[in-house]
Amino acid sequence: MLSFISSTLFPVLILLLMGWFFFRIRWINDAFIESGSKLVFNVALPALLFLSISQSDFSHAANVVLISIGLGGTLLMCAILMILAHFTVTPRNARGVVVQGGFRANMGIIGLAYAANTYGQEGLAAASVYMGCVTILYNVVSVFVLNYYQDGQRAPMNQIKGMIKNPLIISIVAALPFSYYQWQLPEVALQTGEYFAQLTLPLALICTGASLQFRSFSSDWYNIVLACVSKCIVYPTLLVGMAYLAGIEGMYLGVLLLLSIAPTAAASYIMVRNLGGDHRLAASIIAVSTIASLPITAIGFGTLSALHLV
Repeated sequence: MLSFISSTLFPVLILLLMGWFFFRIRWINDAFIESGSKLVFNVALPALLFLSISQSDFSHAANVVLISIGLGGTLLMCAILMILAHFTVTPRNARGVVVQGGFRANMGIIGLAYAANTYGQEGLAAASVYMGCVTILYNVVSVFVLNYYQDGQRAPMNQIKGMIKNPLIISIVAALPFSYYQWQLPEVALQTGEYFAQLTLPLALICTGASLQFRSFSSDWYNIVLACVSKCIVYPTLLVGMAYLAGIEGMYLGVLLLLSIAPTAAASYIMVRNLGGDHRLAASIIAVSTIASLPITAIGFGTLSALHLV
């Protein structure tokens, strides 16, 4: 457990805190965060995903049972949250924000960092394929949920078009034939892609840390707690439990835990804002879940390690 904390959690925490600190002392500003995030999302992270999948063995990277559990467990978690939010969350336009915040994990940045630091290239490849499939579901379900609870519903077509053009999804789909047929990339393309891939996680974590927003939570404390407990405890417990019952152990179970236990995705804030929801509540859920997930991740992974399941 101490090895996991020192090699996986501390580097992630330090980079998040560096981003938060650099923003407070004005070494970086909103323009840097916006530009850096665009670079990560459009170039660096797609390069990382493409290389990690294309250079791996398809039969090991694409675990169909694991992906099926991720898809089914996410839908089940969303249904449970919608029922709970219907009876306990107010106002109405906060319900979609809470539901999305309760299952939508930051797999692309923090989840991949966990998997890469813990399991290396093999774990990164398995995490990338899983992330590609589940991210599509995240986007579809989030658009539905946020529109469902809006008083004046926004047309979701722009969001759906955005999913089709999502650079992360495109890079994953493009990499699958390379992995399946074991095609080799030219050396110059491989080396250039490696440079961009190495840029991804440090820059992404610094931008994520700089964008964390903390404010008074007194009026939204129940909604924030519900979303964060669901995201950091209930959702990963549900998926890991389903995977264990399906006979999954070792690296794949560890990857599933690390991806699902990652805090609420920063992309949830952007989607809430675009669809006219309570974006301040969304920002608070992201901030609190990011801080809370670190010790919870240490406990969760340490418990599975002690039981010799990962």
